[in-house]
Amino acid sequence: MPASQLLTFRAMAYNNGWANHRLLTACARLGQAEFEAPRTGFFPSLQATLNHILVIDHFYVDALEGGRLGPAAWDDPVPHPSVAALHRAQAAVDRRLVAFCEALAPEGLDAVTRVHRQDHVQEERTDRLLLHLFQHQIHHRGQAHAMLSGTAIPPPQLDEFFAAGEAPLRARDFEALGWSEATVWGR
Repeated sequence: MPASQLLTFRAMAYNNGWANHRLLTACARLGQAEFEAPRTGFFPSLQATLNHILVIDHFYVDALEGGRLGPAAWDDPVPHPSVAALHRAQAAVDRRLVAFCEALAPEGLDAVTRVHRQDHVQEERTDRLLLHLFQHQIHHRGQAHAMLSGTAIPPPQLDEFFAAGEAPLRARDFEALGWSEATVWGR
């Protein structure tokens, strides 16, 4: 397996954390009532949508780490009602996902991850599970982005993927996250 594949998954984990940070930072400017307000989307509010992202991240990141959390991950569909608490919890699981991707060896992407479902244990290749998780995040962040567009808070740009020439535009976010370009790219 080429080292570039490992770098791609690592960069995707960092990009995922960066996008979550940007979106939750914007949502922090909303009042609690606006955060909870009914909106059009798969989930009925920004609060429900962003908590869903977190809950599913707990489910899959636990599985990637070899855990057995399974469906207990979604026992509470809104574990963090406030943006501040949600932002902290999301940042923590994002760091776990980054650490997992940082530690991957070439054979790790082909390894089988056991996902504890309600009535069975699903065995899935790790690379496929990571791609599924990233796609899930992108899908629901897009919905939250659209919901945020219906408020007075402008939604942040989320469709960027670390273009080299745009490093100065993300420097403040990276500083807040404790990252650098070298951290992301391993150089």
